[in-house]
Amino acid sequence: MIMNSKTFIIAEMSANHGHSLDMALETVSVAKKAGADAIKIQTYTADTITLNCDKPEFMAEPGGLWDGYRLYDLYQKAYTPWEWHKAIFEEAKKVGIECFSTPFDKTAVDLLESLENPIYKIASFEITDIPLIEYIASKQKPIIMSTGVATIEDINLALEACRRVGNNDITLLKCTSAYPAPIEDANLATMRDMKKRFGVKVGLSDHTLGSDVAVAAVALGAEVIEKHFIIDRAIGGPDCEFSMNKEEFAAMVKSIRNVEKAIGRVTYPTDISQIKGRQFSRSLYVAENMKKGDVITEKNVRSVRPGYGLHPKYLPQILGKTVNRDLEMGTRMSFDFID
Repeated sequence: MIMNSKTFIIAEMSANHGHSLDMALETVSVAKKAGADAIKIQTYTADTITLNCDKPEFMAEPGGLWDGYRLYDLYQKAYTPWEWHKAIFEEAKKVGIECFSTPFDKTAVDLLESLENPIYKIASFEITDIPLIEYIASKQKPIIMSTGVATIEDINLALEACRRVGNNDITLLKCTSAYPAPIEDANLATMRDMKKRFGVKVGLSDHTLGSDVAVAAVALGAEVIEKHFIIDRAIGGPDCEFSMNKEEFAAMVKSIRNVEKAIGRVTYPTDISQIKGRQFSRSLYVAENMKKGDVITEKNVRSVRPGYGLHPKYLPQILGKTVNRDLEMGTRMSFDFID
């Protein structure tokens, strides 16, 4: 799962199935081909996530991507039918990709447990639901938690809920809860602070367009990257505008894997014979023909390339001394030549 040396890259299906089980199953397969380590779904119904209510506070944010929708209608349009879950999990197993979900109430957790869901994701807007978080954490599966709308106190309370039931396998995701999110609001420095402040693994749930922010997050130490994924934005749906298609996702994965290679490991070579190009470093050479008894000066012995001669640090030590033999220009300087 997420306990390996590579960044764990999650393709978030969300509502990107066009209300077609066949499309959902194809999305699983295509995500695998695009290089995702996991496909993530969401487990809720309109009735388990909100109320069928017409009051103004039950409307989507004015001016936003879903302006004009009642929350109930939006979730009714976006949800993944629970009767599909078994088939989706089976398809993931068949093609060799991890599958897990975000539950939004206890009944969703119970369903996912029956399917042996291996990881639980807690969405940004559910981070204040401490009883739900504690119930999820009690299943003793790895927890991935987005922090998009969370204060420091919210995060602390959520972490305490997990730890109270003995679950310490927690990854916090830096998240900007805007759809799409402006790059300038990514604030990836927060991710590094979360790792230090809360003592957990960290990653990114990314709603920006493109892959720049995700790749930068990996360079800054993200262990998990989550991106919304869709086979083709022409499918439409609530999340299509900020979701990556197969080609975009595959390009992001390639960039992330290249960054991982570049990050490598901490290494300071100790055997200079094994350092590629070391021979072109500086060393002390005889810079002009010298006769036995000549005094060493900064003119006749110089620090130059290549690096086969005496180390330059010895130049102050040998200046003013005399040589004990004739020396031809281009000779590697040595203590053997000095009286």
